[in-house]
Amino acid sequence: MPLVPGRELLAEARRGGYAVGAFNFNNLEFLQAIVGAAGDAGRPVFLATSEGAISYAGLESVVALVRAAAAATPVPLCLHLDHGKNLDVIRRCIEFGYTSVMIDASDLPFEENVAKTRAVVELARPRGVSVEAELGRLVGVEDEVSVAERDAVLVDPEQAGEFVRLTGIDSLAPAVGTSHGAFKFKGEPKLDFDRLRLVAERTGGLPLVLHGASSVPDEVLARCRDAGVEVPGARGVPQDQLLEAIRLGVAKVNVDTDLRLEFVAGVRSALNEHPSRFDPREYLGPARDAVRALVGKRIRLLSNVK
Repeated sequence: MPLVPGRELLAEARRGGYAVGAFNFNNLEFLQAIVGAAGDAGRPVFLATSEGAISYAGLESVVALVRAAAAATPVPLCLHLDHGKNLDVIRRCIEFGYTSVMIDASDLPFEENVAKTRAVVELARPRGVSVEAELGRLVGVEDEVSVAERDAVLVDPEQAGEFVRLTGIDSLAPAVGTSHGAFKFKGEPKLDFDRLRLVAERTGGLPLVLHGASSVPDEVLARCRDAGVEVPGARGVPQDQLLEAIRLGVAKVNVDTDLRLEFVAGVRSALNEHPSRFDPREYLGPARDAVRALVGKRIRLLSNVK
């Protein structure tokens, strides 16, 4: 079926009290794994690409692959630009057929973030393309920050309401304590649910997005260790906290790191077990299948929130 705007998937998710998974890809195997899992589960997904993924794979190739996948898949798919910062890249994505784009100007002062985000909304709206934006900043686990400094980079709920009114965005990614990568927390994993609850109230039920939401499951880390992948101390967002975030208004959950860890464990395991093999299909195929299984589990988790 044709690609659909992100707002359609998010509106349905808000009505149903669940979240849609947004899974990053930058090659054919990841795309096949994500779309295959979506078809298995009968659930829609966001197919997310970063600017780096576009640089790696080529914009025309990304769009062509996704359109071919969508045509052969009976579930709705949304092609989404994740963390777009370059306006030229965002413009090209809109022109080439993306159905959702994220403008990430969260590192700019509030007024500049508003202005840049509003400009993207004005570009996207005539083509029916959805727009996501970010407010606050995701602080990496290696950043040395005090509690006061941490509060300063998390989203301000009152400011979030004003931001939504001024920009006309379709969804908002508020910084509530997650970070990107496999090392999300130094201490006990903890999202700021009180802040998230206030953001949901102040933004009037607008679909919210949780970035940096990989769970880094123990079983995936075990497979990495067995395969020789070194990720000591990696910690993700516990699944019960993901579910609580969804109950508070999150309608889209972004997952990237989990897929990368599963894939590299699959590749290394295949090569370790069969060191004489050199046909890429013999080590990329098993890794792709492992990612497909992982994505399927995550889709089912996000879809069954009560």
